[in-house]
Amino acid sequence: METTGNSVQVAGTTLGQNRHICAFFNGIDEQHRVLRSFIKDGLDRGDKAFHLVNPDLREDHFGRLADAGINVQQALGTGQLEVRSWYEGPLSGGRFDQDLWLESFEQVLQSGPAAGYAQTRFLAQMEWALVDLPGVDDLIEFETLVNYTVLKYDDAVICAYDLSKFGASVAMDALRTHPVVIMGGLLQENPFFVPPDQFLLEIRERRSLEKAAGSVD
Repeated sequence: METTGNSVQVAGTTLGQNRHICAFFNGIDEQHRVLRSFIKDGLDRGDKAFHLVNPDLREDHFGRLADAGINVQQALGTGQLEVRSWYEGPLSGGRFDQDLWLESFEQVLQSGPAAGYAQTRFLAQMEWALVDLPGVDDLIEFETLVNYTVLKYDDAVICAYDLSKFGASVAMDALRTHPVVIMGGLLQENPFFVPPDQFLLEIRERRSLEKAAGSVD
């Protein structure tokens, strides 16, 4: 991969100004196949890598990175690669507190430059939102709010959704909260993206309607 300045290639395409990416995959094999070069090339060029993974797949994740030619122990040892489980991230404390995780997420993006890295490549496996814990229903509002944070940085943020596990309605809402999408292994500007100011109004209207319907019942 050829990179100059803050240019980043994902799935064979150079990423533009919008860097909040919704990536849809059919299983973990496709996820790693499509994102392998994004991860490895970032480490090769000296970028920080932060991965948020299913705790049950942490060792599998390390194995797949090693298979891609990455010296995992060295990258972990220097701090260039940071891998956390969901319970060390959005589900810390046994619940999802979107305000707390938004603050922590921004701290991750800030920590790269503070440690001397030009960019951070952030990858999150989003099935944490399927864990039966308080607050996970705020997933879509959180994804909407992430857009405000990502705009302040040059970092690439990939939210990976396994379509075999998420329902169509959640997947469609997730699609609408990201300006860029990977689908079928290809990256493209997302024509279904709804600006966050507008989508937050829609979310609040939905909640009002649901609350009204609940009071009638």
